[in-house]
Amino acid sequence: MALVGVRVIELAGLAPAPFCGMILADFGAKVIRVDRTKVAMSLDTQARGKQSVAINLKTSEGVALLRKLCVQSDVVLEPYRKGVMEKLGLGPHELLKENPRLIYARLTGYGQSGSYATAAGHDINYLAMSGLLSRLGRSGEKPYAPLNLLADFAGGGLTCALGIVLALLERTKSGKGQIIDASMVEGAAYVGSFVWKSRSIGMWDRSKGQNMLDSGAPFYDTYQTSDGQYMAVGAIEPQFYRELLKGLELDAGELPPQMSFSDWPELRRIFTERFASKTQADWSRIFDGIDACVTPVLSFDQVSSHPHNQERASFIKDSSRDESPRPAPVLSRTPAEPCLTPDPVIGEHTVEVLEEYGFTSAEIDQMRAAGVVESNAVKAKL
Repeated sequence: MALVGVRVIELAGLAPAPFCGMILADFGAKVIRVDRTKVAMSLDTQARGKQSVAINLKTSEGVALLRKLCVQSDVVLEPYRKGVMEKLGLGPHELLKENPRLIYARLTGYGQSGSYATAAGHDINYLAMSGLLSRLGRSGEKPYAPLNLLADFAGGGLTCALGIVLALLERTKSGKGQIIDASMVEGAAYVGSFVWKSRSIGMWDRSKGQNMLDSGAPFYDTYQTSDGQYMAVGAIEPQFYRELLKGLELDAGELPPQMSFSDWPELRRIFTERFASKTQADWSRIFDGIDACVTPVLSFDQVSSHPHNQERASFIKDSSRDESPRPAPVLSRTPAEPCLTPDPVIGEHTVEVLEEYGFTSAEIDQMRAAGVVESNAVKAKL
């Protein structure tokens, strides 16, 4: 795989950083999640392919151990608020002195500088600060925060993974590591670059929910079918719009012009009535094979059985038969090979990892006895 040979220390966190670590693991990196000791269960649902080491960072020995792991690795992935790692003496400048090739990725909501750098927040706050939240939602309604995908995962985990891969690539030329300041506010805003840069061409010059791509246009929306399911319509271009009307058995000559903004409510009423006359399966049969940009809105239960997704094996099942998306994108020579075994329990690989990093069995036993580390390898096999 593309990242085989890359060693990553991921300090346990929630959502964005675990997603970043999973991406790296899916594409071949050895990702070691550092968990706290005396924790019953990990909340990391994106632990696929990772190993777990449990270290007590409230002890000086635990901090020293983590330092050794970090400086012997390629990447440190850190999700804490600004200053936490510096208090432990494990900030990036300290670690880069010991290992100049280290890539130290800091994934936070507001970044490492600015008046909000130490403030708490969640996806909805970062989305609000990015400007994007003000553009989300239907006309006349309050801003609507979608699933926590835009800031946490697109602007956070995915953007941070890109930064790590870019730094790894640059290191092949310079031989030097660097610090990555991944802000979810800035990452979300960057993901929204199209919105920012398209305002001057009339794409977003109307109020929220009244533009072509934000539920304002009747030809870019979802419609309920007679069985309570939904169809998604994205017939923007004239040739696709003509096919939409043909599939709906509507005469363009009897309808208002497509781009007559004042007539959009009437067009939406007509489309709503027409889609409500058949089931989702009926409409799928009508629009499959027609370039009208009309597709069924698939549920999680339906998505893997759709013929297209089935043919591409777009979804995978792990050893527990739980389903999730296959890693993307697909590389022709070195594709991802996601681990399908159960996610690690806290401390499952403590002994194994420490041995790989050069610690002797006696040293590991001593640390276990002193409560510096915790090992649950036996428990994991029961």
